[in-house]
Formats: sequence, C-alpha cells, structure tokens
Amino acid sequence: MNLGHLVTRSARYWPDRPAVADRHRRVSYRQLEERSNRLANALLGLGLQPGDRVALYSLNRVELVEAEVALYKAGLVKAPLNARLSTEEALHVLEDAQARVLIVGPEHAPGILDRRDDLPVVEQVVVIGADGDQSFEALLARGDTALPSVQVDQDAPAVLHYPSGSSGRLKAAVQTFGNRLALVRKSLMLPEGRFAQDEVLGHVGPVTHASGMQIMPTLTTGGCNYLIDRFDIAELFATIQRERITRFFAVPTMLYRLIDSGLAGDYDLSSLRRITYGAAPMAPSRLREALEVFGPIFTQGYGAGETTSTISILTLEDHLRGLNDKPELLGSCGRPYGESEVIIADDDGNPLPDGEAGEILVRGPDVMQGYWNAPDLTEEVIQDGWYRTGDVARRDEEGFLYIIDRKKDMIIS
Repeated sequence: MNLGHLVTRSARYWPDRPAVADRHRRVSYRQLEERSNRLANALLGLGLQPGDRVALYSLNRVELVEAEVALYKAGLVKAPLNARLSTEEALHVLEDAQARVLIVGPEHAPGILDRRDDLPVVEQVVVIGADGDQSFEALLARGDTALPSVQVDQDAPAVLHYPSGSSGRLKAAVQTFGNRLALVRKSLMLPEGRFAQDEVLGHVGPVTHASGMQIMPTLTTGGCNYLIDRFDIAELFATIQRERITRFFAVPTMLYRLIDSGLAGDYDLSSLRRITYGAAPMAPSRLREALEVFGPIFTQGYGAGETTSTISILTLEDHLRGLNDKPELLGSCGRPYGESEVIIADDDGNPLPDGEAGEILVRGPDVMQGYWNAPDLTEEVIQDGWYRTGDVARRDEEGFLYIIDRKKDMIIS
C-alpha cells in the first residue's frame, strides 16, 4: 500500500485525536488527513510526477509532518535538509537532489530567496509562515481534499537521506517506500512494546534525521508527534511537563547537558516512559548518572540512514541488568531485532564466530537501495545484498554487539 494511506486509516480511527503539534499550533488526525491530501494534490497540480524530489529546509514545525505525509501520498521523493546547514551548504544539497520544489521555513527563507538565481533547478520556493502566492498555505489551498489515487512501487525512492554532517563527497541514502514500510513494521516490533495510543513523542532533534524516523510509526498507532524547534534545557523540561511527553530521542551530548544542568528536579517529568539515545556511544559512567536522574527508562538504538534507522536495541531490561548483574552490557549497542539479518564478518564477508572482531553487515528490507547518483559508492558498501556499516564489533554468546572501532576514522564533534 501507499505509505501515506496509513494516516488515512488512522484518521478514520482517531479523527479528533492530536496527530502533530508544536508551540505554534495543533493538528488533529482529521486535519492532517485533509491538509496532506490538499498539499499532495497541489504539488501534483504543479506538474510534478511521482519520483520528482521535493526538498524540506526548516526547523522542526508541524508543516514538516504535513509535507512528509503529502509526499508519500503523491509518490514524490522527500529530500530533507538539516536545518543547521548554511545557505551555501543547502544550495549544494538542492543541486545534488535536483529538487523541483523547495519548502522552506521562515528562519531560512531570507537566505534562500536572496540566492534565488543560484537555484535554477528549483522551480518553486514555498515559504512556511509567509503571506502571498509563495506561501505554504496558499499552495495547500489550491489542492483538492480527495486522497490522490497514486500507486507506488515498493522499490521506488521515497526519501533521500543526507547525513546530518560529514566531510568529503556529498551522498544520500536512497530509502524506498518498501524501506519506509519496513521501518514502520520494525518500530512496532520493538522489544519494549508497541507505541501506545496515548503516546506523545517529543522530537527534540531535527526530524530530518534520526528523530523523524519515528513520525510514521507514531501516526500509525494514534499517538501525537510534538515538534520542538530548538534544544533549550529549561524549555525542554517545561515542554515535557506541559505536554505530558512520554518519550523522546536524544544523542548522548544532549543527555549530558540535561544531567549537568541540575534542573530535572524542578519539573514534573513523571509522564516520561522512554528515553532512547543513539548516534554515538554513551559513557557507562554517564549512563549511570542519567539513570539516577531520570529513572530506569532508557533504551539505546543502533543503526544508520543506510539501514532506515535502528537495527539493534539495548532494551530497558538490558540496562537494568547492566546496572545489577552484567555491567559490560552498558557498553553494548544491544541485539538485532525485527527483520534485519545482522552478522559480524571478516573482510571477505564471511561470518565470524562469537568473540571475534569483524565488521557489522546488515541485510534485509530496511537496507537502502543505494546512494543517490553514486553507483561507485554503492558498490563499495553493498556487496551480495549486505550493507557494510564500517563499524568493527564483536558479538558475545548472548548476541549482544559491542562496537570497538571504525574501519574508517570519524571525528564526532
């Protein structure tokens, strides 16, 4: 099925329940269904064809979720840009993606419009929060409310996932509609249980990257996506208290700042059921501090854009066991789950026994199609159907993975 139709189904079950919100506005499932239909039809009305790219360049806002659902429904390809990119960097990504339409937030619009002549490939710039014909609302108003009758091939590109930050050659993982459906499935297979209908997922990091991977799973199960446009410690705690946030994703550096602020005790954080961390290792000593501050509500996810998010998880129970019985577990990135095959292999791709160090290889319905317009790079990392992560790890007798090195050095700043 078309991935966007999952929202159509949710709107029938929970029409008046909040689907997405930010500090500016709230949108119910009924409203999300109508507005995403309008936007999908309006984009197709511009002459876009399934497979064409539409870029998103904005801080976290409700409109990004509306656009994501609309693009799925229209069979168009989402090309999200990290909101931290400079205008010059954004121009390079837009050129690489060959995006025909750019939807841009109010904070970034002035820089983009000043460089409009440097964007020959972009046929229309749509500005969120603006007035006039170029505005997001004006475009949306031109579209019909009916669900577009667009069929999509599961192998067709759905998302160009550019890394959140890297050096060297620009590259984007091509995530297909099938990859994104696999993401929904594996999110509902999480060992700690499926998303609850009263879920309020706080998107603290940019929804263009890891945090945004959970937008559709939340919408599939009737929860609410609450988008936070900047990382401010006091404001985050106040938002959790006010909106009754039940879970959020953070990178370790963000958690360190939350712990070190000493402000957690000043707010009611009792609504929190899960905090998931990932994207970089977390020092076991700091993890123990985090557990003391927030309680035993932590899970860790390990994955990449190339694997359409998480392939292994260190569960809440694993964390508790690490605290009490097996301390080395706090240094693990967990065990594989879902539909992915994960092995530790030598340089020739041969599986290695437990305890031996080798590269993590992944195969399954969530592995990307390849890198956008870069067959040479694709051949380097996908061999015989296996994605080579570049992470060196060992696996213990229980299946827990311990990353010990990178095949290519990387600086985390």
